[in-house]
Amino acid sequence: MVTIRLTRRGGRNQPFYHVVVTDSRKRQGGPSLEHVGFFNPVAGANEQKLRLDLPRIDYWVGQGAQPSERVAHLVADYRKQATA
Repeated sequence: MVTIRLTRRGGRNQPFYHVVVTDSRKRQGGPSLEHVGFFNPVAGANEQKLRLDLPRIDYWVGQGAQPSERVAHLVADYRKQATA
């Protein structure tokens, strides 16, 4: 099964997550099919906290990919921001 999930990057106490499309059987930091965005939970005032490629996410969901619970929440929030 293909999933859309977060994979952690960054150093200790500096979390940074890539939003990736990957095979659910692969390990978290392993190879991914596509990189579709990022999430920076500790972004400063001048930094972007979240960026997603919504057309590609919609494509993968249309192909049967399942977003993780956290990614689904981030996508919903991002869509609200985009329309506001």
